[in-house]
Parts: sequence; structure tokens; C-alpha cells
Amino acid sequence: MTVALAGPLGEALGRGALAILAYAALGVLLLVTGFYVIDMATPGRLSKIIKTDRNPNAALLTASGLAAVGLIVASSIWSSGGALQEGLLSTLVFGLVGIVVQTVGTLLFDRVVGISVRELVSEEKLQPGAVLLSVTHLAIGLITAVAVI
Repeated sequence: MTVALAGPLGEALGRGALAILAYAALGVLLLVTGFYVIDMATPGRLSKIIKTDRNPNAALLTASGLAAVGLIVASSIWSSGGALQEGLLSTLVFGLVGIVVQTVGTLLFDRVVGISVRELVSEEKLQPGAVLLSVTHLAIGLITAVAVI
């Protein structure tokens, strides 16, 4: 016996699957954008610093920045209320705003507090400054995500 997914259920599942694909694609795009923004703040190529040099500071700072973007994207999707076009647009805008806010926060830490991403990624061992800046990334992401909701 076969079950045909026709009618309202099939349409709902189809729309839902397309929405998931659209949000996932946008989320990946924002994560890649976030990665390259972090890459611009570090000396050298970030992928090489993490993969080849195995720098724990670069890995921690990058992971926290991307986790923060993920929080913002997830909250934007949550707050969209099922309106796909508006949700995608708000996710794009809020995701980009979150990336900008994180970048400004990083620059402020560099200028005001004296914790430089450039200096941190030149260190081979995990540094307390990298932990502090990573938690700051997550806090900024969480604050931005809650502001979206």
C-alpha cells in the first residue's frame, strides 16, 4: 500500500522542506561571511592558522564567533513566525548586523582593553585573552539573538 502525499499535508511538507533549505542556505552563507570577517581581523590566512598551524587561539575565536552568528540566525528564524520571505530577509539583516556588532566589539577590546586578535593568534598556546574574547563573542551573539526575539 502506498500513501500519496497529496493535498494539504503534501503542500505543507513541501513548503516546510523548502523553507528549511532556504534558511539552511542563508545560515551557511552568513557563517561563511562571518568566517571571512574574522579572517580579515587576523594576520595570515585563518584556515591555514587553524588547520596547519593548529593555533588554539584562532580556533577558539573563530568557533565562538560562528556560534554567535548561529545564535542570531536561529533566533531570527524563530521570530519569523512562519513568514518565509520576511523571515529570510530579517535573518539576513540581523545576521549581518550581528557580524558587524561582533567586529566592533573585537575592535573595542583591542583599543580599549588592549586584547588584540592579531597578537592572540600569533601565540602558540591558548591564551586567557582568547578565552575572554570568545566569551564576549558568545555574549554579543546572545544579546543580539534575544534582541531579535
